[in-house]
Amino acid sequence: MIRKKKNLPIFENVEITDIAAEGKAIARLDNMVVFVPYVVPGDVVDLQITRKKNKYAEGRPIRFEKYSDKRQEAFCEHFTICGGCKWEILPYEEQLKYKQQQVEDNLVRIGKVELPAINPILGSKKTEFYRNKLEFTFSNRKWLTQEQLQAGESFESMNMNALGFHIPGMFDKVLDINKCWLQDEISNRIRNFIREYCYQHDYSFFDLRNQFGLMRNLIVRTSSTGELMLIVVFYENDKEKHENLLSAIEKEFPEITSLLYIINQKANDTITDQQVLKWSGADCIYEQMEGLKFKIGPKSFYQTNSEQAYELYKVAREFAGLTGNELVYDLYTGTGTIANFVAHQARKVIGIEYVEDAIIDARINSENNGIANTLFFAGDMKDILTDEFVAEHGRPDVIITDPPRAGMHQDVVDVILHAEPQKIVYVSCNPATQARDLNLLDAKYKVLAVQPVDMFPHTHHVENVVMLEKR
Repeated sequence: MIRKKKNLPIFENVEITDIAAEGKAIARLDNMVVFVPYVVPGDVVDLQITRKKNKYAEGRPIRFEKYSDKRQEAFCEHFTICGGCKWEILPYEEQLKYKQQQVEDNLVRIGKVELPAINPILGSKKTEFYRNKLEFTFSNRKWLTQEQLQAGESFESMNMNALGFHIPGMFDKVLDINKCWLQDEISNRIRNFIREYCYQHDYSFFDLRNQFGLMRNLIVRTSSTGELMLIVVFYENDKEKHENLLSAIEKEFPEITSLLYIINQKANDTITDQQVLKWSGADCIYEQMEGLKFKIGPKSFYQTNSEQAYELYKVAREFAGLTGNELVYDLYTGTGTIANFVAHQARKVIGIEYVEDAIIDARINSENNGIANTLFFAGDMKDILTDEFVAEHGRPDVIITDPPRAGMHQDVVDVILHAEPQKIVYVSCNPATQARDLNLLDAKYKVLAVQPVDMFPHTHHVENVVMLEKR
């Protein structure tokens, strides 16, 4: 039986009143909250409901009756389609205001702890081309825009290959990106050159649904030192085609200091368990911060906004208030950036991280910078950081923790509470889970300072640093 699709209701002259989570905005209809993308407070729109639940609905603007005086023109040709940079229609000062509000709302509503006055958010000096890493996907199922569909071309006559970003919610559909405003312009030139080369030489693009095709992913990493890493990920193992493409890239872009490739025939795109092969140049690039050099390998995590990472780490170091006598635990240390950054002000720093390759880099970073008072361990945080670990290595005076978006595991929180450091510095990329963890720590710790930091202009994402002191 064919089910008849329900007509989607349309409401006219609806005012957008506020900003919500995930980069969406809010309208209110009949005491119901409606979440709407790609609009800003003050816009008045005709709104079509696309999904309705008991307490809220989702909608999309189908016509603008009035534009908000807070709105600015989008600068990216891919705005509203690729799913990124949802706030580029908001002036940057307005973005910062709403990010500040997001931090405050989460800490009050979810944390439910006593708070000091929250410091004004630290904005990013760069609001375009600020990322040092982007990953692109090859797909033989290009996402067609409304303009392309309305042009009436048949699929048979169109080139359906694409190199760009996944469409949100569509795992096998990729938007072909012409220009991205997030990374240095050379990233666009490299991507567009490789796409054109593959077109001209009939290289097959990956079929994400059926798992076949030669070209799979492209990862571009840049650094503040001027170095550039390119990682080409193939699916099919065709040595001649690999070599021809890599040779062409090397010839066209002498700026690339590390040209690497991977043959990934797994079902997913992650490269952490894959062998990385060097074609030319070095096997890494370096970041620099206050005279310290940090090795960045193809699998290394490093904050993707290098300049703001420095501001973030300065806040963490200031909150730690080190005198040179403290034992510091740096949880979720990654490649040991924070650990090495604060090591000169501490007696000893112990870093813990899940990814073993990252810990290898962390040790190399200490060695390369002449830092002898760090110690690093690899493994699942809840398995490494135990009461027995603390008993063996010493009770920390200060804990710096920078967990993933999911926040800290309950077992980790319990060990921190048992260890009773005098101070905790909590760096978070998700104020909601940070607020939850602050609530768990509240029995023994009081929040003394809060500093939001914007790492990702034109998105809703915000970093937040909280200083807690033992009661």
